[in-house]
Amino acid sequence: MDPRFRGDDIFRNPMKPTLFTFLFLTIFASGCTVYQINSKDTSQDYYAPKTNIDDVSYVQTTDKPYTEIGTVSVTTERRQSWDDVLPKLKQEAGNLGADAVTDVQSDATDTWKKYAPQKLLGNAYIRTTYTAKAIVWQ
Repeated sequence: MDPRFRGDDIFRNPMKPTLFTFLFLTIFASGCTVYQINSKDTSQDYYAPKTNIDDVSYVQTTDKPYTEIGTVSVTTERRQSWDDVLPKLKQEAGNLGADAVTDVQSDATDTWKKYAPQKLLGNAYIRTTYTAKAIVWQ
C-alpha cells in the first residue's frame, strides 16, 4: 500500500481540520440569531415600500390623523439597546410602506423589568419582543 494514502494521514493534512472547523462554525453560527423580525400587513391598500429607513420616523404619540397599515415586531436578546432595535422596526415598517412607527410595546414582564440587563452572562439570554404600529399619515 502506498504510504501517502494511509488512513491516519487525513489528520496530518492541514486542509482537513480547516475545512472541518469552517463547517462546524458555519453550522453552529447559523443557529444563533440576535434578531427575529416579523411584520403583519393589515391594510388592503398598497403602499410603496420605503428604500431608506430615514424616510420612516418614530413617534411616541401623535395627534396627527393616521391609518394603521400593519404591525412590526423585533425579538432580540434583552441586552440589545433601543438604538439597535429601532432601526430594525423602521426598516420592517418601511417594507410595508409606512411613514412612521408608533405605540412601541415590550413584552418584558414586570418581574424582568426590575432587573437591569447584564453586560456579559447574567440574564442577557432572556428575549424581549418589541411590537409597534406601522402607520401612514392621512
